Amino acid sequence: MTVRTALLQGTKLLEDSAVGVPRLTAEVLLAHALRRDRTYLFSHPENELSEIGWLHYGRYLHERLQGKPTQYITKRQEFYGREFRVTPDVLIPRPETEHVVETALRLAHGARRILDVGCGSGILAVTLQLETHATAFATDISPAAIQVAVRNAQKLGAPVEFVAGDLMSAVAADSIDLIVSNPPYVPLDDKHGLQREVRDWEPHVALFAGPTGLEIYERLVRDAERVLSPGGWLIMELGFNTRDRVAGMFSGQWQEVQSSPDLAGIPRVMAARWQGGPG
Repeated sequence: MTVRTALLQGTKLLEDSAVGVPRLTAEVLLAHALRRDRTYLFSHPENELSEIGWLHYGRYLHERLQGKPTQYITKRQEFYGREFRVTPDVLIPRPETEHVVETALRLAHGARRILDVGCGSGILAVTLQLETHATAFATDISPAAIQVAVRNAQKLGAPVEFVAGDLMSAVAADSIDLIVSNPPYVPLDDKHGLQREVRDWEPHVALFAGPTGLEIYERLVRDAERVLSPGGWLIMELGFNTRDRVAGMFSGQWQEVQSSPDLAGIPRVMAARWQGGPG
């Protein structure tokens, strides 16, 4: 079995099962099976697969055909130019979440103490620490997710302090200059409308917020008033069609409430600045 033949057969299997981007998926899985990068596949199409390489490739194809996301098979996903480890204990990082990083760097570039709430694989805390060299903290309710995030921080050389806990319950008052979060925001009733790769494989605690999808936003805004220092920013990723309802949660001493769109023009990030004082 040559590299070319393996790619052709894998692509056909994935196509017949209506798996998205079948050729690219076959390339990624074959490269992972051979412990090579994808350029090897193009430069050595006539090379024979070893028996172990073929066995790994067949197993990866089978897992993908069963709905397992490619990123959980390869255990890696790029985010903001860096490679992060991902497992079924954490959400797969999406390109849209990079807008949270860009908004934070634009609005709160001088923040000295950063907190990532619901950190998952640690992409926001690690990325912002490396980009700003600020003191960074991160929390997640899942100890398994914290383990993944710690490994990513160590691998990428980001000194982030991780704490397993519910949102900001373990964070001291008036101690943070910038809070970032990609919170759970899918309403429970939308569960059956999700792609099976998401519904059946990604952690529900990181997906579903409650009946309305707004429950975690409400808690984040409320507790950010306790945790943020005066002048600090709260920056959150938005779920679909939530901008106006989330914006309506900011009152009292919140100022500069604003949203930013993603590349498709969909409101993706909500930011607000806490001025301090009684609400």
